[in-house]
Amino acid sequence: MKDTLTIALSKGRIFKETMPLLKVAGIEALDDPETSRKLILDTNHDNIKLVIIRATDVPVYVQYGAADLGVTGKDVLMEHGGEGLYEMLDLQIAKCRLMTAGLADKPLPDGQIKVATKFVNCTRNYFARQGRQIEIIKLYGSMELAPIVGLSDIIVDVVQTGSTLKANGLVPLEHMADISSRMIVNSASMKIKHKRLKNLLEQLRLAVDKKQQQQ
Repeated sequence: MKDTLTIALSKGRIFKETMPLLKVAGIEALDDPETSRKLILDTNHDNIKLVIIRATDVPVYVQYGAADLGVTGKDVLMEHGGEGLYEMLDLQIAKCRLMTAGLADKPLPDGQIKVATKFVNCTRNYFARQGRQIEIIKLYGSMELAPIVGLSDIIVDVVQTGSTLKANGLVPLEHMADISSRMIVNSASMKIKHKRLKNLLEQLRLAVDKKQQQQ
């Protein structure tokens, strides 16, 4: 609907860390996605809705206008490519790093290396810039297992504390990018609902600045 603002969020860490910022902007969810089966959550504003989807789907929903704006990690944006949307604000939440990692006691081969990852585009672009030959093996989970069983030489994944790598005998190797969650906006919505979106983004920017000052 033209008068409704739809915000795409994913369950878990991003939702929990985004909601305090939205609250400063006067927006509160009436349901908790962890306990509710609803996929569209009402807020304290009749014309603002939250849609709860997979984190990797947030840019798609925003790109095609199913959501006016959304919150997603920079890693997801890098993988998606950002077509049809604007990256408007770094919310400075859900911080981690995109890294390569491998077995601590296994040197890499001289020629082509096998890389296991779900970040296919990010990985291809990163190694292409370095002129290094790779074979990408796409996995969706349990990435740390790949080097252990010989499926790959290294992995590319997001790393928060490094404890999962350490527990599986892996070590971080190359730091590819710093990751945090970004507020993205549909390009058409930015024109049609410019005033409302501009006001909301400004309130969120102030909320982020305030939180940074308190840290």
